[in-house]
Amino acid sequence: MKSDKPLGMKSYGSIPHLPNSRAGQRDFQADSGMVRIATEKTRDKNDLVIVTEKVDGSNCSVAKINGELVALGRAGYRAETSPYEQHKLFAEWVKIELSRFQALLQEGERVVGEWMAQAHGTIYRLPHEPFIVFDLMRGHERAISEEFESRVLEQGFILPHRLHTGDAISVDEILKRLEPSGHGAVGLAEGAVWRVERAFPTGNKGEKKWKVDFLVKYVRPEKVDGCLLPEQSGKEVIWNWQP
Repeated sequence: MKSDKPLGMKSYGSIPHLPNSRAGQRDFQADSGMVRIATEKTRDKNDLVIVTEKVDGSNCSVAKINGELVALGRAGYRAETSPYEQHKLFAEWVKIELSRFQALLQEGERVVGEWMAQAHGTIYRLPHEPFIVFDLMRGHERAISEEFESRVLEQGFILPHRLHTGDAISVDEILKRLEPSGHGAVGLAEGAVWRVERAFPTGNKGEKKWKVDFLVKYVRPEKVDGCLLPEQSGKEVIWNWQP
């Protein structure tokens, strides 16, 4: 079985952090312009800010490559080759739900989400299936929310709980809207993701096209990454979901 990266790259990159967000050693901060547009004041009527609950699982994806549906971990390797049981479970779950992914994805696309089977830093009492979809991508390009959400919902997949749509909105205001979790978090939800979409001129007079400009996130400072994982806790695996 091949253990190389079928996409030739990572399946998903990193999202920069807003000020005072809990960041790990390999994370990075959003620049001041991103912070201002997302949380203080949008540039003009061509900006749209969408904020959703950030959930705490394992980033996984399903890609359609040369007609084959491939379950991947964040680093871009096949999920079934992972040493971790949670990723093998994801690969098996994708096989069970293959018809839905087949209907969702076109050649060269991948759907990215959070696989919630195992508790990482937050325990969840999931009110729905264990895969929460937050992006539909072609290479490094994200589909805009209007497109990917309608396609995802048509196949019955779960989207992150939406907290806001419109102009810039502060972290403090989002934290007021974050509880209770839309996904069954036990205790406080870990944070939120700001998605800024913008209508860019196409070069044709008066014509514009919406694109995803950037994403930023906020994670509660008190969160301890991976504190429930056995390799950190020294305890047994905690499952949010098992088949």
